[in-house]
Amino acid sequence: MKNTVFKGAATAIITPFDSENRVDYTKFARLLDWQIAEGINAVVVCGTTGEGSTLTDEEHRAALKFAVDHVGGRIPVIAGTGSNDTAYAIDMTKFACDIGADAMLVVSPYYNKATQNGLIKSFSAIADASTKPIILYNVPSRTGCNILPQTAAVLADHPNIVAIKEASGNISQIAQLASLTRGKLDIYSGNDDQIVPVLSLGGIGVISVLSNIMPKKTVEICDKFFSGDVKASTKLQLDLLPLINALFCEVNPIPVKAAMAAMGFCENTLRLPLTQMEEEHEKHLLDLMRNEGLIK
Repeated sequence: MKNTVFKGAATAIITPFDSENRVDYTKFARLLDWQIAEGINAVVVCGTTGEGSTLTDEEHRAALKFAVDHVGGRIPVIAGTGSNDTAYAIDMTKFACDIGADAMLVVSPYYNKATQNGLIKSFSAIADASTKPIILYNVPSRTGCNILPQTAAVLADHPNIVAIKEASGNISQIAQLASLTRGKLDIYSGNDDQIVPVLSLGGIGVISVLSNIMPKKTVEICDKFFSGDVKASTKLQLDLLPLINALFCEVNPIPVKAAMAAMGFCENTLRLPLTQMEEEHEKHLLDLMRNEGLIK
């Protein structure tokens, strides 16, 4: 039986930058500590929300190592090591294994994309090189490349491929995935507005953007569902939907960076091609955050 990396909510954590656009490790440490204190079940470092695609190779490795060292085994640290260059993804995965990351989040190739056969060969090569569990990451809206359920079912037979973050937004596809894999692959929602629907199909948690600002509530959605209180879990999901929608009204992580800056966790600094949130959108987001008591 394959080991489960985590159950519940993992934060796809931002990478705090200072006003000079350098990684701010003091704020990063504070953010990691706060997430753990709030009861988050795991963190994903240098993923989409962590702006891993615009970190230099040196920054990427340094941020991963810092997170692993600072967390010190308190919760699982999942390293974003995917790339559209399989050789680079293998190299980064080996590095993350060596520094003690608990698992890897590996996105499907973007821009050059792949056939389904290419996906099987690429993910298998990365998993072959890994000494730690691999979580596949399906986000076709960003990559232009969809990991079909039949492909995920083939990959589920690899001993190191243990889970998938499903951010296709297609509930019918996720149902088909669950039907084909039947417990051979842990399924995580990759969309905060679909946590309860994915859990209802046998998913075991979420890799979340919302939990950057509301870790405790995001964990609570999962915990209530797992305890059998589906009604309360669903109510939380629906109550938070306006805030979730505001966090995705512009390209992630633009809104969540603005939200975290308003909470004092970072500067509102992103790297091009990402720019700061449009004023009208930011005002709406901050109003919703005030309603939730997150800021004054």
